[in-house]
Amino acid sequence: MTVVLFPEGTVGSAEVRGGAPATREVALLEPERVVARVDAIALTGGSAFGLASADGVMRFLAERGQGYPTAGGVVPIVPTAAIYDLLEAGVRPGPTEGYAAAALAAREEPFTAGRVGAASGATIGKWRGREHAVPGGLGLAAGRVDDAHVCAIAVVNAVGDVIGVDGQILAGSTAPPEAPGFPTPRPFEEGANTTLVVVVTDGVLDKIACNLLAQSAHDGLARALRPAHTRHDGDLAFACATGAVDVDLDRLRVVTSDIVADAIRAAVSST
Repeated sequence: MTVVLFPEGTVGSAEVRGGAPATREVALLEPERVVARVDAIALTGGSAFGLASADGVMRFLAERGQGYPTAGGVVPIVPTAAIYDLLEAGVRPGPTEGYAAAALAAREEPFTAGRVGAASGATIGKWRGREHAVPGGLGLAAGRVDDAHVCAIAVVNAVGDVIGVDGQILAGSTAPPEAPGFPTPRPFEEGANTTLVVVVTDGVLDKIACNLLAQSAHDGLARALRPAHTRHDGDLAFACATGAVDVDLDRLRVVTSDIVADAIRAAVSST
């Protein structure tokens, strides 16, 4: 699995556009909900079984006193999303794996792209039949908007193909071009689908602005995947802001779409 840890004061939101999400604490991120803080985001494999890994991330943070303050102690806010990879990875991460992933994130090791972490069992290009799938992966891209930084991490485990900047297939189904899409009425059961994105900026944004940023992240997802947001994917974008520098939201949204697309492409360029 893959964990992103945040400093105190980080604000976040999210948007789900895929039809088959596996999530935990994502409803909390809706703009009208009371809690705005995010202490960590956990991305995992194992489908809904893997959501239990968030328990380990919460324990790691609670031991360090980070979380939403309550009369009974801090409650770490750890939104979590899982990809369906049971046919490939065969692993169901739990609290032990979640704690270990949080500890690894705290060490600030260099980022590793490819079929690692939450993307260990990722595949793409299943929309013309699972037998024509190829490996997916974990990707990273970053950029700047004035004095603010923005980066995106993508776990690419899509039904569709990854599309390059030139509109050509960068990585995807090995089926002949004339092969029909969705040859079975139940591709979710055949395949392992969902693309997860985490966008992080050091710009000053409130929860509503983070939600708008998550929407723009989906624009990038749609640019780099074809087809995207199907009812057999659990496509989800998180957007979090640490609040260090002022930034123009509209310029940030434009750049974020590009960076998310780049992160998705980087995920398969490293496999």
